[in-house]
Amino acid sequence: MFIRRALALVLAILWLWPASLHAQSEALDEAYNQGQTLYEAGRYEEAIPFWRKALELGEREFGPDQEITAIFLNNLGLLYKSQGRYAKAEPLYQRALAIWKKALGPEHPDVATSLSNLASLYKAQGRYAESEPLYERAMAIDEKALGPEHPGFATDLNNLALLYKAQGRYAEAEPLYQRALAIREKALGPEHPDVATSLNNLAVLYKAQVRDADAEALYQRALAIRGKALGKGHPLVAQSLENYAALLRETGRGAEANKMEARAKAIRAKHAEENPAN
Repeated sequence: MFIRRALALVLAILWLWPASLHAQSEALDEAYNQGQTLYEAGRYEEAIPFWRKALELGEREFGPDQEITAIFLNNLGLLYKSQGRYAKAEPLYQRALAIWKKALGPEHPDVATSLSNLASLYKAQGRYAESEPLYERAMAIDEKALGPEHPGFATDLNNLALLYKAQGRYAEAEPLYQRALAIREKALGPEHPDVATSLNNLAVLYKAQVRDADAEALYQRALAIRGKALGKGHPLVAQSLENYAALLRETGRGAEANKMEARAKAIRAKHAEENPAN
């Protein structure tokens, strides 16, 4: 349900899979699946016409105000956002949100997902004042619907912390990151990749505050978890290597940084070779 891109800060960006496309046409099924395959390969421009076609067919077959149509709207919006085409993404996200609110009620976790997606879009554009209340609303919904110890609620905490960090509001971000980390460790186990994500994000925050020793310990642990859980050739391992290398370089350990950067470069080159963009 989540994709996580290998960014300096890992933001949970939500996409949704229509689990029960009952009575859909073969054309709809084919369009959606082809778009999904291209999306997962990072071939966003090629995926757009397929998911646009899936939306058109979905509206025709299920109706314009059905939950499944909201999924198609959401996912096409994600594609546009991934390309920085924010003006095209926004009305799709807004329409999906309106459908889910009407169909499920304003307190449903899927509404929280939709709010988070729209908040993420606003954050990407630097529209922080519009993003913050949406993240807060999503967090309130999930805390009530899922419970305060649920991994989904931890994602909400993480998202709001990322927004605070982007604004330099470090003191407000830190307790949210710490709480998200504690929830994930308890709910998922200390070796889960989502725990590594929390460790990475908290380390980035500490590095921004020049708390280098604190950041290094977290980078080391995140790198170890990702290598074990995902494999040493995973792009998120490359991300951890790059982040740790930046800290090493800034603290005068250039030789160690060079080794980590070389490892990260090799991982990314191999991943690009195995997943060509075109």
